[in-house]
Amino acid sequence: MLKTFSFTIMHFTIAFSVAYLLTGDIMVGGLIAMVEPAVNTVGYIIHEKIWTRLQHAEKPQFLRA
Repeated sequence: MLKTFSFTIMHFTIAFSVAYLLTGDIMVGGLIAMVEPAVNTVGYIIHEKIWTRLQHAEKPQFLRA
């Protein structure tokens, strides 16, 4: 649990820092630091579902060993 918490803090810090450095706006940096991890989480879930389906999909005859 501590590892997850430390990674979350690191992720927010990096997202805020990059957004702030690119825009110079502390509010935009804060907003992006809050929104980006949520969007990234949804993207990860979708990626994992697609990846699982592809791994379980039947291979075409010409690709079978």
